[in-house]
Amino acid sequence: MSTQKNIAILGSGNIGLALAKGLVKAGIYQPHQITLTRRNVAPLAYLAEEGYKITDDNEKATSKAHIVVLAILPQQLNKLLDEIKEGIKPKKHLLISVVSGVSCADIRQYLDIDVPVVRAMPNTAIAIGQSMTCIGSDNADKSSIALVKELFDTVGVTIPINEELMTSATALCACGIAFFLRSIRAASQGGTEIGFHAPDALKMAAQTAKGAADLLLQLASHPESEIDKVTSPKGCTIAGLNEMEHNGFSSAMIKGIKMSADIAAVLYKKD
Repeated sequence: MSTQKNIAILGSGNIGLALAKGLVKAGIYQPHQITLTRRNVAPLAYLAEEGYKITDDNEKATSKAHIVVLAILPQQLNKLLDEIKEGIKPKKHLLISVVSGVSCADIRQYLDIDVPVVRAMPNTAIAIGQSMTCIGSDNADKSSIALVKELFDTVGVTIPINEELMTSATALCACGIAFFLRSIRAASQGGTEIGFHAPDALKMAAQTAKGAADLLLQLASHPESEIDKVTSPKGCTIAGLNEMEHNGFSSAMIKGIKMSADIAAVLYKKD
């Protein structure tokens, strides 16, 4: 289905470019079917040489596309919607928004057009094809949801969720990248303190974290089941875990995720 439709990615930063490259790599799109927009198009010149269409004209890009990806910051959204409003056709266009904190209804209300909108929340691991992307909508049909899933499956793993949970997905998955990176950084610093050189400690911590995640994903296991396998009575693992918990490890992570969700919910100002 997607190979029959041109796509415009409005705001070709890290997320937009990673999606474009993932679509081409997967063979779903050819470069000439993808239009990339940016206020300063100079950094995109190399992509033009590869066959992508490059422009700073969002309205023109929208008019020639069937699928329009809104890949900009919340504070930039209203200006962008003003630019493309006249070119949006409800029976032609599917809008995909990766804008944090903005509901599908917000976009339709601002446009004053009943166009199908699907929200997608990837994270920065999209750059290596390992994104966790959540997808939701309040008005798109099943075929549109399936199409968006197909697109983002090229750059990682997708999961459909209720649209009202998209702000929570932002905190857990998009912001979550930073949380897990900080925990790996902390582990590597602990490794340095107990005798390893910093580069070795970081590599050891990162690979250990990757292995822990793969245990859960590949075995469909629960964290506590895997934790039990490395905790013996009066052992060093349970001693370390308890010391971390006494200092608020789990509580701090939970509170941080909730705080990020609270802030994500108010990033977009409708006026």
